Amino acid sequence: MKKVLLASACLFALAAPASAADLAARPYTKAPVAVASVYNWTGFYLGIVGGGAWENASGDPKMKGGFVGGTAGYNWQTGNVVFGIEADGAWADVSATATGATVVPGFGVVTATATSKTDAMGTVRGRIGYAVNQVLFYGTGGYAWIDNKISLSALGVTASDSKWHSGWTVGAGVEAFFAPQWSVKGEYLYRSLGGETYFSGALPTGTLNFHTVQVGVNYHFGGPVVAKY
Repeated sequence: MKKVLLASACLFALAAPASAADLAARPYTKAPVAVASVYNWTGFYLGIVGGGAWENASGDPKMKGGFVGGTAGYNWQTGNVVFGIEADGAWADVSATATGATVVPGFGVVTATATSKTDAMGTVRGRIGYAVNQVLFYGTGGYAWIDNKISLSALGVTASDSKWHSGWTVGAGVEAFFAPQWSVKGEYLYRSLGGETYFSGALPTGTLNFHTVQVGVNYHFGGPVVAKY
């Protein structure tokens, strides 16, 4: 029995290191690399826009007021450069009223009121900018239009005439994603509209120039977020 115990002890002593060697080796697993989100601005978008406008004129009264409407556009991105086209249209209440004395044949001097009101406005513009991940800084410019109405009132009678003014616009803005498919923007535009003649040639107007500041929210179709390892 003593010999058996000694032999068993020897076998256990020889087997233990081999078992320990088998248990010690474990495969190495590399930790996963963190995923970085990169915003891609390419794609179609729709949004809402609103803001304020005031006439760039030396005297008073100056036309001023607000507007609200919609936006549609498409962006292309190459590297950090983003370029695209955007159109917007808005309902507006931008107006000015002047009251004074005027001479009406057969009635003499009477009090008359003249009101100029822009009921709608919009643009079709190109945009080019530089994207820093989810933030885009851009310049913009293109075609601008307004629908304007002039009303004249005297002796209890009011006459009105509406004209479409066309011109150009230029400006700049910044836009940023705040959710995977949603962005918010702030924008300044200078709009210059050519003059028109109202009341069958009786009342010509000069160029109408406006400063406008607007903000908007856009929804971007497709996934603007690209996962990058």
